[in-house]
Amino acid sequence: MDDNKVLYKDLSYQIVGILFNVYNDLGYGYKEKYYEKGTEQYFINQSIKYVRRAPYQIVAGGKMIAMNYIDFVVDNKIVLELKKGNHFSKQNMDQIKQYLQITGLKLTILANFTPNGVKFIRVLNPNNLQK
Repeated sequence: MDDNKVLYKDLSYQIVGILFNVYNDLGYGYKEKYYEKGTEQYFINQSIKYVRRAPYQIVAGGKMIAMNYIDFVVDNKIVLELKKGNHFSKQNMDQIKQYLQITGLKLTILANFTPNGVKFIRVLNPNNLQK
């Protein structure tokens, strides 16, 4: 992949570095919320703008039927979703695609904290790449 074509290259690398730092600090076995809190602490320490548990409404028939929350929206550019486990499930993929659709953002980083370290994937919003 051409590094010049990586979307939000510097911020993405910074986020991934933070995830590895959190893993190095905590190791494996904690609940997702502790990985979130650790990630948040690094965002604060590095002065990265973020919203944790960013709320969004689910609307049907013109009425809000539910409220849901995204783990992080970083610098109003990247959705960051944290999970604990060894693989990226279809449910996880569906979830982050929904987040991209709802936010209109261009990129999600989905990260799994596994027994062997952090695994992550970058998922682009195909509906928003030309904007």
